[in-house]
Amino acid sequence: MLRHCLTFALLFYFTAVFSQEQVSLYFDSNRFELTKKEENRLNQWLLANSNNKIVAIHGFTDEDGTSGFNDTLAQKRVDFIFNKVKDQIQIRADFKTLSLGEKFKQSANKAENRRVTIFYILEKDIPREEEILGLKKETPIVEESKPEIEYPEKLVFENPNGTKTEYKLDRAFMKLVGNTKSGEKLKIDNLNFVINTFAIVPESRGKLYELLLVLQNNPQLKIEIQGHLCCMPVDRTDLSTQRAKAIYNFLITNDVYRARLSYKGFGSTQPIYPLPEKNEVERAANRRVEILIVEN
Repeated sequence: MLRHCLTFALLFYFTAVFSQEQVSLYFDSNRFELTKKEENRLNQWLLANSNNKIVAIHGFTDEDGTSGFNDTLAQKRVDFIFNKVKDQIQIRADFKTLSLGEKFKQSANKAENRRVTIFYILEKDIPREEEILGLKKETPIVEESKPEIEYPEKLVFENPNGTKTEYKLDRAFMKLVGNTKSGEKLKIDNLNFVINTFAIVPESRGKLYELLLVLQNNPQLKIEIQGHLCCMPVDRTDLSTQRAKAIYNFLITNDVYRARLSYKGFGSTQPIYPLPEKNEVERAANRRVEILIVEN
């Protein structure tokens, strides 16, 4: 009958490197209880190793019988030994009660195959247990929360005609932009243009400064400015791109690094409401500027 070996990392590791730190106990044929002699050997080993730690217990059988019978027998042998030692010595929680049954390299001497092998480490080595076993402790990935940015309530900025405007900032929107994940989009509400042009109406300039402040306070943030139109099925003058570029130019003029910005016009190809819109509410929804978070 052909026999084969089941590779098991801990078994190989201890056999190859820590062969001295193991003990084997032997059983009569088809039995899972120890003989009196072997039980005495186990008790003597426990007295000598009470401060050490078991890291694995493996059960084996000889080649007689079916594979299913031998697997069950090997497991019963492991259980028997575990119940004998569990209250008398430290045992690793995942001590791997793997039943190898007859699936290991058989000795010519059948009696040597009917055994349980206990693998253990010495008391002095317990602090290095994970290292000795070749196991890496998984370090939990903790996402660092971004520091909370406190934006001012109001901002005073200068208009092209030389006047100044005091603007109440939408701090909730600004925090939302700064905390939105890559790949997500945000609509910039109340950003309006002079009809059929890419000139931003004076009342909407504050929205540009909100976006500028967010980019200044989040240096890792990269965005794509996306323009959308309403009403007309074809953007013959490429107005949506010009409007997106107008915002881009404002940010560049205010020293935002070009590599952090891009812009794109979509015309009316991505409407929220189908064309033709039914009312001004639908037209206003389609006529929008969105920010795609490229990197954050």
